[in-house]
Amino acid sequence: MNDRPSTVLIAGATGSIGRYAVAEALQQGYRVRALVRDQARAARVLPDAAELVIGDLTRPETLGTAVEGVDAVVFTHGSTTSERDVRDNDYAGVANVLRALGGRRVRIALMTARWKLRSERLVRASGNPYTIVRPGWFDYNQPDQRTIVMLQGDRRQSGSPADGVIARDQIARVLIDSLGSDAADHKTLELVAEHGSEQTDLTALFGALIPDSGESLDAVEDEVDLPVTKEPETFRHDLATISAGNRSSGS
Repeated sequence: MNDRPSTVLIAGATGSIGRYAVAEALQQGYRVRALVRDQARAARVLPDAAELVIGDLTRPETLGTAVEGVDAVVFTHGSTTSERDVRDNDYAGVANVLRALGGRRVRIALMTARWKLRSERLVRASGNPYTIVRPGWFDYNQPDQRTIVMLQGDRRQSGSPADGVIARDQIARVLIDSLGSDAADHKTLELVAEHGSEQTDLTALFGALIPDSGESLDAVEDEVDLPVTKEPETFRHDLATISAGNRSSGS
């Protein structure tokens, strides 16, 4: 894997996870660039040490400056409204940033939610080193529920906190920790917390995970029955574009 990144772009920097991710990345010694739509608001809620860059994930023409010179991208953005908004923001934001990179290699940490399968597939097809984190229910954990647990296979499907819970600051920590970890590369995981203390080092947890196969667009332990030919035209176009960028970069 490449050396530890130095400059990290946080997408969704002013959101409830993004703010923690900015703080965590700064604490770990990264140069942090925060992608924001409202500079005045961002200046009120983010640390002064973060570089603010104006851009909109839904407007590709605004992302060139944001990605220039970064060697890692952390996606923490997310929508909680309609399926259309999720598609146009959560999914399209990932697609637009990957296209803006133009095939240039960066380290990626992706927090996924709805439409996650498609954005995950784009990240895997991009040829970048990555970690994909699927968090449990935010902030349903008890105060003593801080032991980080990484699962695979997306087997918990109750649609309730019974699937697993996790604190927002811990989600941010796992995303940022993954950037400099060889053991986290090409891993997809579900993230929850159990009762007990938080670990000081996550290397062993990352290392115990099975890496994704380079032969598939899906996570290694997932059971997915969705051929690319059955995907929406928008996705198939994005996949072709991003895969072509991967091939042209020589990977």
